[in-house]
Amino acid sequence: MNFKEQIFWVTGASSGIGKSLVVELSNYGAKLIISSRNESILREVKKSCKFPEKVMILPLDLEDYESLPERVTKAISFFGRVDVLVNNGGISQRSLVKDTSIKVDKRLMDINYLGTVALTKALLPHFIENKSGHFVVTTSIVGKIGTPLRSTYAATKHALHGFFDSLRAEHYKDNIAVTLVCPGFVTTNVSKNALTGNGTPQNTMDIATANGIDPDRFARMMLKAIKNKKEEVYIAGVKEKLGVYTKRFFPKLLSKMIRKLSVT
Repeated sequence: MNFKEQIFWVTGASSGIGKSLVVELSNYGAKLIISSRNESILREVKKSCKFPEKVMILPLDLEDYESLPERVTKAISFFGRVDVLVNNGGISQRSLVKDTSIKVDKRLMDINYLGTVALTKALLPHFIENKSGHFVVTTSIVGKIGTPLRSTYAATKHALHGFFDSLRAEHYKDNIAVTLVCPGFVTTNVSKNALTGNGTPQNTMDIATANGIDPDRFARMMLKAIKNKKEEVYIAGVKEKLGVYTKRFFPKLLSKMIRKLSVT
């Protein structure tokens, strides 16, 4: 993949992994469409890019998934096509099951799962028509392993794996690729913005998040996976990766380990 010749659409582009990915792609000369809810922050991200003239801003709200087909039409109009959609937008959670309002469960599902699915479905006919396209999805290690304080967040990420594995199988003959990227702890504001049981943000940085992978380094590793069209990749610390394989081969052992795990 020659990034300079590709048109990337990145959601969740205003901070964290999304922002770092946008800046790195711009260094390669890619044409970019960047999206999040906050247009003013997106303008700052655009200014930080090496080639800002190749960056188009498209605000959207994944929770308002009825509006997403119109957003897709607008995205295609910028450069005439979209080659890669990076489904990176989402929100996390920090609350026990017993303390979490069903309204919070629904909001997490609406944003992380249904919003991502709706955007993907709206763009899918464009990829089918072009006989080319690449869906990249930022899920999580907890999309493979459920941990305390992440019940619905983990559920939304597990759901994305099921959906996109099915999509990949259905549209292989249309030359449409799917890459599921599973981050471990990355030093972003994800824990500060995470919803608590009553729906308010946590507003504090988890220690594990603060000690996570630098987002710029993560973006470079993510782009390598995109370039190679990996089906699934774990970009995480050794212990987090080990947890994925322990779950696969020794599930009872992992259950015992998780009960003692500090996830904040």
